[in-house]
Amino acid sequence: MAYDAVLSAYEKSEFDDGRWTRTVYRRGSGPAVIVIHEMPGLHPAVVAFADRVAEAGMTVFLPVLFGVAGRPASHPAGMLTMVSGMCVRWEFNAWRSGRSSPIVDWLRALARKAHAECGGKGVGAVGMCFTGGFALAMMTEPAMVAPVLSQPSLPLGKKNAAGVDASPAEIACAKRRFEEEDLSMIGLRFKGDPFVTAARFETLKREFGDRFEAIELEDDTAKPGPLKHAHSVLTLNLAETGPTKAAEQRVIAFFKERTGA
Repeated sequence: MAYDAVLSAYEKSEFDDGRWTRTVYRRGSGPAVIVIHEMPGLHPAVVAFADRVAEAGMTVFLPVLFGVAGRPASHPAGMLTMVSGMCVRWEFNAWRSGRSSPIVDWLRALARKAHAECGGKGVGAVGMCFTGGFALAMMTEPAMVAPVLSQPSLPLGKKNAAGVDASPAEIACAKRRFEEEDLSMIGLRFKGDPFVTAARFETLKREFGDRFEAIELEDDTAKPGPLKHAHSVLTLNLAETGPTKAAEQRVIAFFKERTGA
C-alpha cells in the first residue's frame, strides 16, 4: 500500500552523515524544526502535528528512524518494529540510564544541515515516546536551541523509572547552554502514563530547575487512543480542544520564539 501518500506535500530525500543514511521528509519555509517520530514509526498523526508546525511558519524535517513512513500506528506490523527497536537495533539505547542512543549523532548532523539551509536563530526538535529524550541529548549541537521531550519513555524498565537517556556530559552541556544562552526545554506527559513516570520528570526538574517547563496533563483530558492509558500527548491522544490542544499550541509557540520564526 502507498502509506506515504499522507506525506505527499513533503519533499523526500536521503541524508547520510557518513555513518548512517536515513530518509527525511521536508515541508515549509522558515527556521528548521525536526520532528522525531514515536513508535511504531512516522504514522499519520505525527505527520499531522508536523503539518501544523509548518503552517506556523517553520520548515519541518521528518526523519524516518524505523518503521514504514505513513503506515498507521494501529497496523499489526508495528509490534515487530517495537520489538526490533527495543531489543535488536544497536543504534538505540532502550534499557540503560545515563546514556543516549547512538542515532542521536545522526540527528545532530541533521540539525547542523537544517540550520545551514534554513537560517534563523537555531533549530528546534521534538522527540516522542521511544525518541522522547533525543532532543535533550541533541543539545551538544550548537545549532539546537529548542528541545521538546514529549512523553520521553527511555530508558525502559522499573529500575530506570527516574532515569533519562542522556549522558552526564550531555546533561552538563545542556545546563551550561541553558544558562549562558538563556534557553530552556519543555517536557510533556500524562500523569498516569506508566511509561513516563513522575520520577523521571522529577529528575529533569532537579537537574534543570526552572529551565525545564513541565506540562503534566490529567489522563481524562486525552483523546482515546490505541493504548489503554493516555500516552501520546501531541499525536494519538491529542484532543482538538482542552488541555492537550493548549499543550500543542505551547510547543509550537516555543519553537517559533526560540528559532525566530
